[in-house]
Amino acid sequence: MERATPTVRWGILGTGQISTAFATGLTVLPDAALVAIGSRAAATAGAFGARFGIPRRGQHASYDALADDPDVDIVFVGTPHQRHLDCTLRCLAAGKAVMCEKPFAINTGEASAMVAAARNANLLLMEAMWMRFTPAMVEIRALLAEGSIGEVRMVSADLGFRASEGRPLRLFDLAYGGGALLDVGVYLLSFASMILGTPTRLASLATLGDAGVDEQAGILLGYDGGQIAILSTAIRTGTPVVATIMGTSGRIDIHSEWHKPTVFTLHRDGHEPRRVERPWHGNGYNYEAAEAMRALRAGELESPIVPLDETLAIVQTMDHLRAAWGLRFPADVARSAVRL
Repeated sequence: MERATPTVRWGILGTGQISTAFATGLTVLPDAALVAIGSRAAATAGAFGARFGIPRRGQHASYDALADDPDVDIVFVGTPHQRHLDCTLRCLAAGKAVMCEKPFAINTGEASAMVAAARNANLLLMEAMWMRFTPAMVEIRALLAEGSIGEVRMVSADLGFRASEGRPLRLFDLAYGGGALLDVGVYLLSFASMILGTPTRLASLATLGDAGVDEQAGILLGYDGGQIAILSTAIRTGTPVVATIMGTSGRIDIHSEWHKPTVFTLHRDGHEPRRVERPWHGNGYNYEAAEAMRALRAGELESPIVPLDETLAIVQTMDHLRAAWGLRFPADVARSAVRL
């Protein structure tokens, strides 16, 4: 049964770039109210709150304070990677639904603890993989479901950019879960998973830089039906940022930047190519927020578009890749990653 309350009251943990983008997305949703911002410093929370007109901007100079706010229905966790576990568990313990920014967790141990806590508390938890909720990606899934390009046999995608060496610091710091895989490679793995499911085979090569993080990698995923995903990710190399889904009777080209798509081209055997434009309303983050609110009102504990078991499988695949590269984070000591 859906909740009677028409407005969903949001709190945000963290005041960085991703939290700013999410708060901006909420402004176009008439049934969403951003009522609280939590930060480790009152001044930072105050500045963020003033920008977005948030009522409780000076009251939450800690993450705990926001988690305990009785007037917050759901929390967006937009903190750095290494804080996702603690922040999510704290909010769940306070009875709050949670949408956690990607990557969901540093490793499988953390992700499993988060999912178990949500299920034990009967609370909504979902990964904020905003790419999946955009109008273009929704239509692409529909086209695949109706067999527009036949059976999908291969997926290729890249996502890389050239960051200044050592900047921003979080990208090059092992303590922050730095590197290409957790920052942008997770988009690639989620994209492949959305189309082909969980891989049963994988091969990869990665370049670890002076800071010890993966600066670029090539990833090959194999599936029981013989399908293949070819992926490349980087934080020190710019890439075209395009994706192609190849089937037995056509293909879909998702143009740059494919992970925030507004246009794609459908190629079907025997037909002229069809360019499809699906512009956004808002900045794109509003679509994932709307799905979280829909699920919350419906009393659902996870979103069927990003189910928790799939989120866990993607984190596990990242663990397998890092194990093959010899890439370990400090968090792996506390909450073990998968060991091959």
